Amino acid sequence: MIITGDDGVLVQGITGKQGRFWTERMQACGTRVVAGVSPGRGGQRIHEVPVYDSVAEAAVAHDIAASVLFVPPLRARTAVVDAVEAGIGKVVCLAEHIPSHDVMAMLAAARAAGTRVLGPNTAGLVVPGEASVGIMPGFAPNIFAKGTVGVVSRSGSLGTLVSMDLITSGYGQSAFIGIGGDPILGTTTREAIATLVDHDGTDAIVVVGEIGGAMEEDAAELIAASGVPTVAFIAGRTAPPHRRMGHAGAIVTAGAGSGESKVAALRAAGATVVDIPSQIGPALAALEVMPTAREAA
Repeated sequence: MIITGDDGVLVQGITGKQGRFWTERMQACGTRVVAGVSPGRGGQRIHEVPVYDSVAEAAVAHDIAASVLFVPPLRARTAVVDAVEAGIGKVVCLAEHIPSHDVMAMLAAARAAGTRVLGPNTAGLVVPGEASVGIMPGFAPNIFAKGTVGVVSRSGSLGTLVSMDLITSGYGQSAFIGIGGDPILGTTTREAIATLVDHDGTDAIVVVGEIGGAMEEDAAELIAASGVPTVAFIAGRTAPPHRRMGHAGAIVTAGAGSGESKVAALRAAGATVVDIPSQIGPALAALEVMPTAREAA
């Protein structure tokens, strides 16, 4: 999923504290926030954005390409379905701790309608110089700058660190796609990589994965076939067996999803796997990927 500065964005839950805060920061990144929705709060304006009582009402009044959800976990299913039924093609679902049956229901509704979902439990996405949708610091020049390296990350915090390291190494980002850390996701690592492979502005890809699940292994075949220079970092490789990790998706079962299996699959696909995030910049240089951003001070 890519969202540009030309796309109209709806903020569901815009009158809440987080909705207000991040709407202003998304606007600072160039995001074209055209409307907000908060049931019972229609008629207000938040940061000059008109607020409506329903998604359907907002969709009639504005050309909306994407919606971002600042809603509690137990309201996420209804919010996603509202966006889907209004014909919105892209939905960014930030909330974590959404009941699994709700996640399955809302993703099934989205799939049937052809709506792309990023998340749940995602920090969102950033296209530097164009738009930022979610809670990533797309406004910070020491973290994001226009460039040609696409980043796919299960973790928002690690994705931020890696993006900052890229800037320090002289690289900018074509896009950052945070897929989320839950076991059931609307966009997988493979699907996010496929988006970047097809993106004209992306010359190299950085994958920020973690132990648990099989998404990185599933993406290996695509990495091999694409021929796009790829560097990967897998978090949690040194975690003791049976140690509980921060993301619900970080579950290792019967050897599948282990750090070793992910590293082996990625290396077999031709990706460079590094041990720490600060090695990503030098690894890109070794792959002859040209720097595109001014080195951070």
